Amino acid sequence: MTEHKHQMTNTHILLQEFEYREPTSLEEATALLKAYGDRAHVLAGGTFLLIQMKMERLAPECVININNVPALNGIVPIEGDGLRIGALTTIRALRNAPQVQAGYTALAEACAAFGSAQIQIMGTVGGNLCNGSPASDTVPALMALDAQLLLAGPEGQRVVPLEEFLVGPGQVARREGELLVGLELAAPQPGTGSAFIKLSRVAADLAKVSVAAVLVREGEHIVDCRLSFGSVGPTVLRTRQAERQLVGQTFSAELALAAGETAASEVTPIDDVRSTAWYRRQVVKALTHDVLQMAWERAGRAPDAAAVRQAHHGMVRQAHHGAVQPASQAVDAGELPAQHHGDGLRLGPTEQHLITLTVNGVTHKLHVASNELLLNVLRERLGLTGTKYGCGLGECGACTVHLNGHPALSCLVLAVAADGSEVLTVEGLSGPHGELDPLQEAFIEQNAFQCGYCTPGMLMMTKSLLAEVPAPTEDDVRDYLKGNRCRCTGFISIVRAVMRCVE
Repeated sequence: MTEHKHQMTNTHILLQEFEYREPTSLEEATALLKAYGDRAHVLAGGTFLLIQMKMERLAPECVININNVPALNGIVPIEGDGLRIGALTTIRALRNAPQVQAGYTALAEACAAFGSAQIQIMGTVGGNLCNGSPASDTVPALMALDAQLLLAGPEGQRVVPLEEFLVGPGQVARREGELLVGLELAAPQPGTGSAFIKLSRVAADLAKVSVAAVLVREGEHIVDCRLSFGSVGPTVLRTRQAERQLVGQTFSAELALAAGETAASEVTPIDDVRSTAWYRRQVVKALTHDVLQMAWERAGRAPDAAAVRQAHHGMVRQAHHGAVQPASQAVDAGELPAQHHGDGLRLGPTEQHLITLTVNGVTHKLHVASNELLLNVLRERLGLTGTKYGCGLGECGACTVHLNGHPALSCLVLAVAADGSEVLTVEGLSGPHGELDPLQEAFIEQNAFQCGYCTPGMLMMTKSLLAEVPAPTEDDVRDYLKGNRCRCTGFISIVRAVMRCVE
């Protein structure tokens, strides 16, 4: 009898055991990174690391959760009307920030194109940068905007241009013990317009090709231009020949097409499961033309500069009154000690830690291991089986719950990291006497539930949408639910149910 060996285990669970650390200071975090070296990985949003661990592509001995390190989150103004963005700032927060939408449109568009709504809400800009993926959505926009990265380590602080930070596929120039704490964007020059376009197979997918353009306009002339492309090389890259071809010229559609031809000759795409190299080169030509047209038109809109200043000054007022968390302290590491044990949580690979969860208004105390997932705890320990186990990789949305008021994929949340949190599951939507939520009634009325497996995740996402956008359009609904998969039918009845509830 032939013996068959599995190449990998069930990716729905997190099989491997690991040490879990939860530093409470920047000094402690960098000291841990220094001590463990490449045996440790940093946990921020978890939407990349935990997937890689489940698929057994990464097997760290230690997972270092930096979410309790102060001053790594927030968007604050800096001298010269620029922005400083903390590494733990979520993609959704960047997408919705007025100052980003006003002055850094390409970045806002890149964030809007970033995966599902759940991934946007959980994922962080720092994690997206440190993944080193050539298909990253935020990186082309940040590179075109000349982002400067702020890193802190045991030897002090340094500033690194984003382009120099990217070394190769999945590789970045982060030194031993260093932590990315944030990034800075200079204020846009007068007459600046920017844009981002992504082409993918389906919504909430990685890019076949993505492009970002930042263009400075004086009258009918281009005085400066930066073009960055994703998914067409070993790293996100700039096409400098195409940029030189544009600078100093009078803008025209023909010039934009010619720049696209040049850019297509500079990129180095490959054939993979998402596209062919030939197709990617053809797409580069077309997308370059389109993104330049968009950036050019935006550069000619006079109100943009005033909007940037207004958003900046509004942010200054918010920061003064404490409404915006300062990220500037994040790089103030000073002289870090060579050895620092700190007071943060340490949980061994075979140990358990007592956590407290408030689920649907009821407080529970449970002992959990470092590799237990919130989804497992809800279903197997608390018996709340309404939350479903689907793909296990954050792609189907069936496991969506509310974690501290925000949607979260519970298959990508470590239970120990959720200690002290409030969780709302689909069971918590019903009233005190079991009466259904109006949204649930609308799903039943419009036959939107079908087999019901995906319905809990859709209900939880829709509740979040209605809290964020009380009167959404059909496009809003489809965009917000793009990370929730329904295997039974299309989304027509689902969208109809949401709109009926809104009415």
